[in-house]
Amino acid sequence: MEELDDIDKSILRHLQQDSKITAKELASILQLTVSPVYDRIKRLERIGYIKEYVAVLNRSLLRQPITTFCQVSMRYHNEEFIEKFEQEIQQLKEVQECYHIAGQIDFLLKINVGSLNEYHDFVKYKLSKLENIGTLNSTFVLKEIKHTHAFNI
Repeated sequence: MEELDDIDKSILRHLQQDSKITAKELASILQLTVSPVYDRIKRLERIGYIKEYVAVLNRSLLRQPITTFCQVSMRYHNEEFIEKFEQEIQQLKEVQECYHIAGQIDFLLKINVGSLNEYHDFVKYKLSKLENIGTLNSTFVLKEIKHTHAFNI
């Protein structure tokens, strides 16, 4: 993996704050010309430091204010069952994030829905239908204190 210099790191920091910032605006901030800044951005994309550009949406305006972290423990831990669960969870649109974790819990899911009834229906009609789930434990977010997509660069 290529090492990042201070200019690359600064570009990444600025893009994390505003992915719509132009190469011209970045060049002005960095006191460089546009062409090398544009080339650096393209290089950072090509080598994989920049995976994608996304819009971060307002979940409240989308009427999905309930954030739930669901802990899932599997009954059986062989490769076949774990791979099947990972494939099935990809199909559940309510699941925004899924992590295979170490410890007493096997998977941690992040889910945003519009209401507790909606979450109940999700668990009852979708999640609990997945094969090999042993236990589910749901934790509901009362207040979001910090939420960032930015990495410390």
